[in-house]
Amino acid sequence: MPFTAQEIQGAGMTSPRTRERLVERLREQGIQNERVLDLMRRVPRHLFIEEALAHRAYEDTSLPIGFGQTISQPWVVARMTEALIEHGLDGGVCLEIGTGCGYQTAVLAELCTMVVSIERVEALQAKTRERLQRLGLSNCRLQLADGMLGWPKGAPYKAILAAAAPRQIPKALLDQLAVPGGLVIPVGGGETQELRLVLRSEQGFKEKSLGVVKFVPMLGGIQSRSGS
Repeated sequence: MPFTAQEIQGAGMTSPRTRERLVERLREQGIQNERVLDLMRRVPRHLFIEEALAHRAYEDTSLPIGFGQTISQPWVVARMTEALIEHGLDGGVCLEIGTGCGYQTAVLAELCTMVVSIERVEALQAKTRERLQRLGLSNCRLQLADGMLGWPKGAPYKAILAAAAPRQIPKALLDQLAVPGGLVIPVGGGETQELRLVLRSEQGFKEKSLGVVKFVPMLGGIQSRSGS
């Protein structure tokens, strides 16, 4: 059953007024692209977390979503999305590494013709698939796979966005970038990581730092419902 308009709009701590306060905080922190700010205003973050935490949905902080995963801080989602737009990486097919609860997926779905999103935790993916279907997002293709390997069947991708941090950028992701194309990914194995933008052109690869962030680590393999 689709979410109702009232569920999407929210009330109280999930109301449009509360969302507007988040947008103003993001603006103060340097997010200037109006398309990005409008997405942060419209995409109902409270529907991507457990009901008990819904009152915190529009705080600028990451929150647990189970299975050892988190929903990313709104500023991070906005900054990564802004980087894609700034470099003309929207409007095509995007590969997302780490579907999680589907919040970033929903944001990308508004910008890209299709989002191919990889998740390694089967139980988490199942919940997210239902949520995205209830939101009517028909241009998302969810795949159960090892994010380190990307999704070569759909390559090349105009944009790749990773919501988990490897120690080093996986070569498979670079290989699956289109020319031109771009990858936004946190890199590093410590408490915090460096958010990097990698642009691919006919001349090769060029990297740029987008600042310090904090993400869960990117793990290999697949975690099935049976626990394997």
